[in-house]
Amino acid sequence: MARKAHSVFVTGGTGFIGHLIASLVGRGHRVQDLLRDGSQRKLAQGAEAVVLDPLSVASIASHLTPANTFVQLVGVRHPNPSKAAEFRAIDQTAGCAGAEAAARSGVRHFVYVSVAQPAPVIKAYVAVRSAVETGFARSD
Repeated sequence: MARKAHSVFVTGGTGFIGHLIASLVGRGHRVQDLLRDGSQRKLAQGAEAVVLDPLSVASIASHLTPANTFVQLVGVRHPNPSKAAEFRAIDQTAGCAGAEAAARSGVRHFVYVSVAQPAPVIKAYVAVRSAVETGFARSD
């Protein structure tokens, strides 16, 4: 039985988990990746580049329909304790903007890539990822 192709919208697909896009395209899905201008060359072949602001609900929502699935991958590279402010400014803002845009646009499946609960050394990173999961900001 043939699988039905889906429309998948990804944010952050040229980063650490970007191989997901090649896998989705290889399975016959239509994939659009929201990325920064200049990152188009990193995008897996067969996917469509979408240059928008990953921190803006309106920007994301303007391009979402008719996605079946939204995969939120935007995040700060190489997490470490010194990046607490970046986690809040980028990971948390992008995660919440993506979730809100997906809800507004009627996306059927929202996939948020969180984090395992590692050692306390990256407490700020874990706190931000948890805040997106629960839908409210924590101020530690």
